[in-house]
Amino acid sequence: MKYHSLAFVLTLGIVAVGAGSVQAQTSQRTRGTVTSVKGDVAQVTTHQGAIISIDLTTDTKFADVTYAKITDIKPGSFVGTAAVPQSDGTLKALEVHVFASALRGSGEGNRAWQGDGRTGSMTNGTVGDLVVANGRTMTVSYHGGQKKIVVPPDVPIVFIDSASRLEFVKGQHIIVFGHKGGDGNLTADRILIGRDGLVPPM
Repeated sequence: MKYHSLAFVLTLGIVAVGAGSVQAQTSQRTRGTVTSVKGDVAQVTTHQGAIISIDLTTDTKFADVTYAKITDIKPGSFVGTAAVPQSDGTLKALEVHVFASALRGSGEGNRAWQGDGRTGSMTNGTVGDLVVANGRTMTVSYHGGQKKIVVPPDVPIVFIDSASRLEFVKGQHIIVFGHKGGDGNLTADRILIGRDGLVPPM
């Protein structure tokens, strides 16, 4: 399957601030729908119904998020998954992101994660094996560790690849990772773009 070609460390959501920053900047995540794009400013209606302005810069990075399925995950695939612990020591995936080969290594490791009122972990690493039958279980290895993760049939699986600013248009469901600028607008560091009506699950 051919996808449009985010260290987007993503999802996975970690935005690094350069050491040369004049002052500390707090990363923010905003989910919504693009209502307009004019020059370097986009208007976004958030999931809460607020309308906000997003400033785009030459440093803003874009990524495509497209539908995927369990068979798109192969041994050697680089994936990211938010998951919660199970009593048998495995993790149960809440979502799985399959990275394009050019984005291999994005956010590699295992770290604490919180989202939608749930607390768990985010694991980014390389799939060692994948058993689709009998529980859909995959082993994910990263520097310094390994996790066994069960992927339930109803868990969203998406493919993430780099995109260009030209692909950022009205009507798209997006997630913006950014920081407040001097004008009060949210300055976008990275934007995840849902394709074909997809609402990014991150």
